[in-house]
Amino acid sequence: MKLITFTKGNPEEHFLGVLVNDQVMDLNLASKNKLPSDMLSFIQGGEKYLNLARELVLNPLLEALYQVKKVNIKAPLLNPPSLKDFFAFEEHALAGAKRRGEDLPKEWYEIPAYYKGNHRQILGPNDEIPWPSYTRKLDFESEIACVISKKGTNLSEEEAKDYIFGYMIFNDMSARDIQKKEMALRMGPAKGKDFANVFGPYLVTKDEVDPKKDFLIKVKVNGEVWSEGHFKDQYWGFPLMLSYISQEETVYPGDILGSGTFYKGCGLDLDRWIKPGDILELEVQSLGVLKNIVGNPKVSKELNYRKNKVAVE
Repeated sequence: MKLITFTKGNPEEHFLGVLVNDQVMDLNLASKNKLPSDMLSFIQGGEKYLNLARELVLNPLLEALYQVKKVNIKAPLLNPPSLKDFFAFEEHALAGAKRRGEDLPKEWYEIPAYYKGNHRQILGPNDEIPWPSYTRKLDFESEIACVISKKGTNLSEEEAKDYIFGYMIFNDMSARDIQKKEMALRMGPAKGKDFANVFGPYLVTKDEVDPKKDFLIKVKVNGEVWSEGHFKDQYWGFPLMLSYISQEETVYPGDILGSGTFYKGCGLDLDRWIKPGDILELEVQSLGVLKNIVGNPKVSKELNYRKNKVAVE
């Protein structure tokens, strides 16, 4: 199923839907309140809710159907409990090391590294991407995200496969100049990443896709193809990454894991930079197209706090 979060008019009132051909079905309305109206609660409901939703798709309730163009599609999951983003593509990692004049550390091949992102700064399809006041090098990262289906701890790689709910496109926006400073300090990323995480247009349940076959990726800027790749090229897969996170730590329904970008899935690898007003389109086979416009920079603000340092006697 292709699950979405949408609004019908009031931008503050969100609904849970599923795509039925070229229409959107309100699952809460179609189920007569047996299903919740938000994605996180639906995921937490497990197989019971999934099975009921599948039954409704087979026998859609006409009064619960809306034309896609009559609703506003938002990020599928507006309130994830957590967001962790990995570094799963070897060629991208090698390119980064080469830019720094370094060898890729052997530790990259020993553990699937990740950072903890800001799970509250969530954007969706057609939202304007903010250009932070403190960056001159705004960049995109074309990624795949998986969403966790249930609570678990100390999962094996094989067990972790059963803890994946589904997949969606993830645009991990990056302020590269600030990120470079943070990484030089062996910390972060933080302000280099935490201002915008873009997801959508829908969350596809895992039974409908095969990450090793289906996820052909294409990046377009203003209609021009900038790059293409495939998720099958990743070094670390989601089951292994999920297993790693779960060691002595509990994962929860709705937690999001990002894959990291493929090589040339970002402007940094391409040495091409987006600008205000650009239209970004991240297209992934079976997952749709995530389209956004880049906003204008805010008033310039240098993040240099040395001048504001307070001496401690």
